[in-house]
Amino acid sequence: MNRLSILTKGLVKENPVLISLLGLCPALAVSSRTTDAFGMGLATTFVLLGANISIAALRNIIPDKVRIPCFIVFIAGFVTVVTMIVEAFAFDLFEALGIFLALITVNCIVFARVEIFAKKNTVINSAIDALGMGAGFTLALIVIASIREIFGSGTWLGMELPVLIDNNISIFVMAPGGFVVFGLLIAIVNKVSDGKAIKRKEFGCGGCPSACSSAAGSRSDSASCEKGGN
Repeated sequence: MNRLSILTKGLVKENPVLISLLGLCPALAVSSRTTDAFGMGLATTFVLLGANISIAALRNIIPDKVRIPCFIVFIAGFVTVVTMIVEAFAFDLFEALGIFLALITVNCIVFARVEIFAKKNTVINSAIDALGMGAGFTLALIVIASIREIFGSGTWLGMELPVLIDNNISIFVMAPGGFVVFGLLIAIVNKVSDGKAIKRKEFGCGGCPSACSSAAGSRSDSASCEKGGN
């Protein structure tokens, strides 16, 4: 795979939210305003870039048996850095994102990329992969948030929109509205791709630090985890 393909696959072909169905918690929780969604996307991209580069650089040093704890240490470190930056320079965004900023530490998108890609590839390719996946995640959040903000608040990026500002549908900025918009987007993706887009080709419980996959390394446990949820 050439580097252009690595960069662009995260935007459409393997979009982490709309195709791989990862990172759905922040995608729905912080997508009621476009500015918040953009901020979450940038923060996640920063963490993903730092984690991918670090893991790729040390991939021949980190023992396989302790790779998950090592991944957590690196990811948590970059999350701490980005949290401090956001709190210092964008306090309104820091308050809007709340706990979801810290929860980037256990974001399945980040774990999926370090487990699937970074630990097997060079630093440069891993950095490109992180930028592509981060851009795809950010793009998906912006699309979801734009729809919700426009129809739910009658604004976009804080700008009032004629007609819609006085005739908004408030449910769009509530939790049910997030699920409705996300479901419609998934339906559109499925329709456009003739049902072939929504596939999980690479990510499984092997890269997840949750108890269901780490307590016992058997295939049966992994299978039950995959059936149980993300």
